[in-house]
Parts: sequence; C-alpha cells; structure tokens
Amino acid sequence: MVYILNIETATRNCSVSLAKNGETVLCKEIAELGYSHAEKLHVFIEEILNEASIKVQDLSAVAVSKGPGSYTGLRIGVSAAKGLSYALGIPLISIDTLQVLAKQVKGKSGKIIPMIDARRMEVYSATFDANHQYLKEVHAEVLTQNSYNDEDDVIYFVGDCQEKCQTVLTKDNFIFIPEIIFPSAHEMSEISFEKYKANIFEDVAYFEPFYLKDFLLNK
Repeated sequence: MVYILNIETATRNCSVSLAKNGETVLCKEIAELGYSHAEKLHVFIEEILNEASIKVQDLSAVAVSKGPGSYTGLRIGVSAAKGLSYALGIPLISIDTLQVLAKQVKGKSGKIIPMIDARRMEVYSATFDANHQYLKEVHAEVLTQNSYNDEDDVIYFVGDCQEKCQTVLTKDNFIFIPEIIFPSAHEMSEISFEKYKANIFEDVAYFEPFYLKDFLLNK
C-alpha cells in the first residue's frame, strides 16, 4: 500500500491531499485572499492523517507542487515537504504546478493552457494536449492581442488570471473555464504515484522551488 501526502501551496489555495495507490482518499483546501498557508497547512496535514486513521510513519512519500507561483506560498509548502521527507526518511516528489492545474480539465479535445497570474499582463503558462502531455514547457509570457493567434485548435484556458486574459484573448476557439482557478492537491495524487513508481525523486538537501522569476514577490 502506497500512501503519499500531496501539498499544493503555489497559489492562494492552501491544499493538502492523502492518496492511496494514486487515488485521493481525503483532500482539504482553502483559498483566502490573505494567504493563510502558514496557519492552515500543518493543521490540514494533521486533520487528514487523523481522519484517515493513518500515522505519519505510514507515509511512503511526500509530494509538493514546485511552482511557478507565489514566492511565499512555495517556500511554505516546500519547507514543510522537505521537513517531513527528511524526518521520516521517505522520498520527496516534486510536481509542476501548471500540470496540476491542467489536470482539472478532463474529457475535452483540443489544447489546455493553464495560467498563473504574474502581475500586469504577464502570466506563467504551459501548453498541454487533451491527455495532459506537454506541448510547450513552463515559461513566463506577456499576453497581447496577438498571443496564440496562430492556433486553430480549441484552447481551454484555466487559472487565476482569466478576467484579464479575456481582454486580449478573444478568438472564437478560445474557451475559458471560470470554475477552474487554482491548482488542487487532489489532482496531484495520480501524478505523484506515477513518479513514485518510476523512482523520480528529489534530493531533499538541494531541492528548491521553481520560482521561474524569483524577483516577483507574493501578491
């Protein structure tokens, strides 16, 4: 039995899930304007383990959303994940935040572009196919009226910057999914389990969040 604790704190959503063999058992999360990650994260971890009747020693690995995203949020999540991994002697798994966000789009054809707000008209983005495979790696970009104009496929945009995106991304094949705003630890379960089976782990001593542009501080 493989139990993995998944931690997602890259955005306003403080999210924790417990997965058994790649399936989410429990998930707790809250998205607040004040970024309550420091107060909520360890409470959520303790509550989930208690409710699942799982001891921390039963965990096989801990997974963390590595970014890009909020500088402060990422530091809090990664610090907690590294602490648990080191103390328990279990593997540390990192997952791309934009992949976690894209995984919420299911049963669609076309392309998926998750975006995280980076202030003004800049976003962190990546492009995935309908099976959540990378077509374009994570990068920072400034959106203009010409962005993605060469794309004829249906594109599903998700993330916390949809309102500003819609002011410049106006083609008929652009679809915005307003209910998908923040990445959730629920979607990390399958990804972390696959990485666990493939022994894709991080070095706890040297792993750092993927800030992408580390001078952009928490909003």
